[in-house]
Amino acid sequence: MKESALIVGAGPGLGRALGFAFARAGWPVGLTGRSAAIEALAGEIGAEGFRVRSLRYDAADERAVVAAVAEAEATLGPVGVLIYNAGNMVRGDVQEIDPQAFRAAFEAGPYGAFLHVRGVLPGMLSRGGGTILFTGATSALRAPARAPAFAAAKFGLRGLAMSLARRWGPEGIHVAHVVVDGVIRTPRSASYLGPDEPALLPDDLAASYVALATQPKSAWTFELDLRPSGDDIGEN
Repeated sequence: MKESALIVGAGPGLGRALGFAFARAGWPVGLTGRSAAIEALAGEIGAEGFRVRSLRYDAADERAVVAAVAEAEATLGPVGVLIYNAGNMVRGDVQEIDPQAFRAAFEAGPYGAFLHVRGVLPGMLSRGGGTILFTGATSALRAPARAPAFAAAKFGLRGLAMSLARRWGPEGIHVAHVVVDGVIRTPRSASYLGPDEPALLPDDLAASYVALATQPKSAWTFELDLRPSGDDIGEN
């Protein structure tokens, strides 16, 4: 049976691009998110003749994750690629951030990723392989001064990815962490980005994820650092 790709956090921008990229590359695609936007996106992808399903739930809800993985596999095929693209940007100093907001950032980051990996890993191991991709950020390497919640979540996600890669890589599971080192050009970011300001294009980012998912075992990437041309390394 054809394996599917499950994209957790298929919102506008990168999530949308990932859905189209993996569908066009031949994977049946499961799209997850908390808003009705994923249903509209599924409609767009389905209109091109691809197999797709939208799954609306909270990525940090354990029971919902178990049910969603089961539904995705029953309707689309075994999950051969898991992409964890969910996150929660929380800005502000520690005196300004509500403790619940800090918790929510961590739940949307490494905790939600942990739940999804638990859901798909047994099947991947039984089939002898699979791919797990995490969307990271500059903050996973260089924490900004006024985003301790976001930085803690992204550091945690990177640590989870590294641990999983060391443990399960020898068992045929390719785990990779993608550092999105810059601003992604979306309708929202376009409102404050200048037309010539360096920015990452969602479709180009998504192409790199597809390349990671199709790498031969003899040359796997663990960490891929992506930034737009004209943006200096280490500038941020």
